[in-house]
Amino acid sequence: MVKPAKNTICLWYDNDAEEAARFYAKTFPDSSVGAVYRAPGDFPSGKQGDVLTVEFSVMGIPCLGLNGGPAFQHNEAFSFQVATADQAETDRYWNAIVGNGGQESACGWCKDKWGLSWQITPVALTKAISDPDAAAAKRAFDAMMQMTRIDIAAIEAARRG
Repeated sequence: MVKPAKNTICLWYDNDAEEAARFYAKTFPDSSVGAVYRAPGDFPSGKQGDVLTVEFSVMGIPCLGLNGGPAFQHNEAFSFQVATADQAETDRYWNAIVGNGGQESACGWCKDKWGLSWQITPVALTKAISDPDAAAAKRAFDAMMQMTRIDIAAIEAARRG
């Protein structure tokens, strides 16, 4: 028997939490869709039998998708930050999110088609902007500030000067 998580992130969706959960499970490793619960009665944004909640995980993080209707929208105050090992992994996640109805933002941030924000952050970027050489860190940071999707080669070139 699987022990339920003590703390779960609840994400509000208009009416497509199950679609979002299935996309995340297909896109990210260590992600899955669990139980799908249907409403036992009518509710403000749906009817009896509609999908009400979906249990899922994103890269090992337990989540609950709630089909709560259009009253609340996602914003940048919450995001998933995904640490990537190389440019190929960075591009794969970026392209999956943006290419599936999402949109680019700045500095490695993008939004999926449901409005949820993602930071696709190469480990090389984190290392570059925390370089003990303050001038190298600033060059890398300044380069990042000009980017949408992070270009690791450009970050490393800026770090070197």
